[in-house]
Amino acid sequence: MIAAYENSTFGRLCRITRMIVIPVILGMLSLFVPRKALAIGPEPEPVFYETSVFVVVQGIGGAEISAVINNDSAYLSVTDLFNFLKIKNIATPHMDSVYGFFITEKAPFLIDKKNSVIRYGEKLTPLNKNDMVGTETSIYLSTGCLASVFGLTCQFSFRSLSVKLETRQELPAIREMRQEMMRKNISRLKGELKADTIIGPRHPMFSIGTADWSVVATQRPETNANDTWVNLALGGMVLGGETNVSLNYNNYAQSQLPFSHDTLSAVKPFDQRQQYYRWRYVNNDNSLLRQVIAGKIFVPSVASIFDPIVGVQFTNSPTSYRRSYGSYTLSNYTDPGWTVELYVNNALVDYTTADAAGFYTFQVPLVYGNSIVKLRFYGPWGEERSREENISIPFNFLPLHEFEYTASAGVVEDGHNSFFFRLQMNYGASRKLTLGAGMEYLSSITKGKLMPFVTASMRMTPNLLLSADYTYGVRGRGILTYRMPSNLQFELYYTRYKKGQQAIIYNYVEERKFIISKPFITKGFSFYNRLTLNQIIMPDTRYTTAEWLISGAVARVGVNVSTYAIFLKPEPAFVYSNLALTFRLPGAIIATPQLQYQYNTNSVMAMRCELGKYLFRHGYVNVSYERNYKSDITNVGVGLRYDFAFSQIGFSAWKGTNMSTLVESARGSLIYDDKTRSVGFSNRTSVGTGGVVLVPFLDLNGNDRRDPGEPKAYGLKVNCNAGRILQNFHDTTIRIVNLEPYEYYFIELAKNSFENVAWRIKKPAISVAIDPNQMKLIEVPVSIMGEVSGKLLLDGQDSQNGMGRLTVSFYKNDTTLVARAQTESDGYFDYMGLPPGAYTARIDTVQLQKQGMAAEVVKLPFTIRFRMEGDVVEGLIFRVRKVATE
Repeated sequence: MIAAYENSTFGRLCRITRMIVIPVILGMLSLFVPRKALAIGPEPEPVFYETSVFVVVQGIGGAEISAVINNDSAYLSVTDLFNFLKIKNIATPHMDSVYGFFITEKAPFLIDKKNSVIRYGEKLTPLNKNDMVGTETSIYLSTGCLASVFGLTCQFSFRSLSVKLETRQELPAIREMRQEMMRKNISRLKGELKADTIIGPRHPMFSIGTADWSVVATQRPETNANDTWVNLALGGMVLGGETNVSLNYNNYAQSQLPFSHDTLSAVKPFDQRQQYYRWRYVNNDNSLLRQVIAGKIFVPSVASIFDPIVGVQFTNSPTSYRRSYGSYTLSNYTDPGWTVELYVNNALVDYTTADAAGFYTFQVPLVYGNSIVKLRFYGPWGEERSREENISIPFNFLPLHEFEYTASAGVVEDGHNSFFFRLQMNYGASRKLTLGAGMEYLSSITKGKLMPFVTASMRMTPNLLLSADYTYGVRGRGILTYRMPSNLQFELYYTRYKKGQQAIIYNYVEERKFIISKPFITKGFSFYNRLTLNQIIMPDTRYTTAEWLISGAVARVGVNVSTYAIFLKPEPAFVYSNLALTFRLPGAIIATPQLQYQYNTNSVMAMRCELGKYLFRHGYVNVSYERNYKSDITNVGVGLRYDFAFSQIGFSAWKGTNMSTLVESARGSLIYDDKTRSVGFSNRTSVGTGGVVLVPFLDLNGNDRRDPGEPKAYGLKVNCNAGRILQNFHDTTIRIVNLEPYEYYFIELAKNSFENVAWRIKKPAISVAIDPNQMKLIEVPVSIMGEVSGKLLLDGQDSQNGMGRLTVSFYKNDTTLVARAQTESDGYFDYMGLPPGAYTARIDTVQLQKQGMAAEVVKLPFTIRFRMEGDVVEGLIFRVRKVATE
């Protein structure tokens, strides 16, 4: 109601009148009108003027409150103020008193107008004639009385007719807003936001919506070896299922890694193993079969499989992200400065930037079910690694009595067409224990092709997790992790291999690993500290490695110190350290020096330094120098990258001791919207993602559907909890791209987006399921609302004698209640938000009877006409009079 009033035409005029006209009139009256003319009774009495003031409370907002003014003093309506602050209050029918309780039921109060006293708790406060003003419709208390009795400090501004209210107590309105905000935050974290409109998934028979492309060309003048690598990926829907195809082609017969002495290796121009294609049908509402996948499938196998698997997969595991209890530490290395994104079941849950040495770490949340954890890497040059690392979390928990399965079968592209099959089943035996079993088969194994296995994940204590699995004839392993309240974490891994097993190509007997890690965070620095001991026992030897990692920042300088030790008898231990720093130089230049030092010979093995700088917000240039003392190689390089809206373009040149290399690269993507017949370009990956297209339009006939001839509405503002928002100001469409498929996203439409206050959105909260490789069209109806205003007069006198705090109701076709408004102290009422149609305005007869009044006419008909700018109905007049009491 307050928001509608503040945004209405009449509301704006009232604010201007209240802030400018009324103070001037009151000031002139107080200066020039004789006191006798305004006095009531034979002796001079204070002169009071009824009006309204704007009360502002920090943490709540503001509202219009009925008040009376006497010179520089203000008296606020008790019922209006307490209703605004959500303080329980009840007024007697003849407004003799107001009673209730203040904040808690242990603090009752009574404001007695007849006896001029206030009882608050056990305290009785007598009032003088300057503390309270009583009228037929309300009781007003002075700002000083509100402060002394209830602790509500009010600062009244006569110039703006406003009151700033402050208190040290937690008012019910503030507590309610704080609790509501907490509930909203919790709902956002859990994905339980309430939506006005829910749009589910759709499964078209055929469509192509996204495409990715990239080209990398390399020239090496010394060897006359020029090669080009091209990738084209297409994403669409076939037979209702997500279809992704990625083709890779190169035009060289041999390649050599730059800046190394590796031997040349033959490479096929078009290798089938490098091609990717997959079809997936998803129905998360079917508990028996939620996903069907065909093509290149990902399967966590026990056997050593290094080639792609072409086959089919069936599972009842949902694609949604379902949080369980606890977390699992995941860390690894990539290139320095690269951005790493963590996905769990296709949902982005976290991202980070690798440090100066390329180290990154995540706390992977444990999730229900057999989850797929993926990492995507984005480089500072616009590089994006097309491969996705699939990491199986060793802990697999399910809710109580829930059953999940995954069945996979296919052919391994290993040159022998080996047949592979795996069935895995899991069951939530209790809230802390999940049991699993299954079978795996690989035809290329000469002995022990069939491998049954059992698994178990147990939450022994809230911070102690145990995972174990046993595969018959292959191996048994266990993982134990414990995290202390101080975030000190211990991890213990042990694997025992069956002698003579052929499923795993390594001839290991045992594997042992121990990890202890702890983050240190203070005001001046933050570090992640990890010590890893790893031992591999083979039939004839024992291989032991140790790593001590310190990664963090000191005074805005990124630091990574990694020390490695390798123990392989009878050779002496090989120990070396890597030191990498990242810091800013003047001119916003990023410096990344690195040093590798060997302790056995007390010498520097290699050193490298890179200087980089961002240009024009979309460009990046760098120069680098590296020297490898062990191989006696020196490299000097320079590079440039620029991000266009449709593509990322890069160029780099290296001059080495034995070879020079030039590299040119370009990559981008496009999204086709078949509904609006439009094509959008992007410099990020689009295949495998989805999006929505919002088209706001003026709903002229009010049927919530876009009909021919209904124009688009300009100015809509939206907010989404993910993705990138792209707004086209030429055709009013708004696109939200790079959303994960099969997830429901919450889209909020700003109600007051438009310059015309008559344009309103009736359903501003939308929950939409994202379709893969598709832009889902959402037409947003914008209703044109009308405004109605009038006045309620007392005893048929002139407009100066209005009645405040009376309710006026508005009915559609004289039958359906659609809105209510309350009259101000001078009798005015106003409401904004009525769609075109026939209405009836009625005053509350029960409320009039309680106050001993009656109305000449209790209802007035009016019509809101259709107009593009909105219709305004003014001048509704209700007249009431006092009813004589016997």
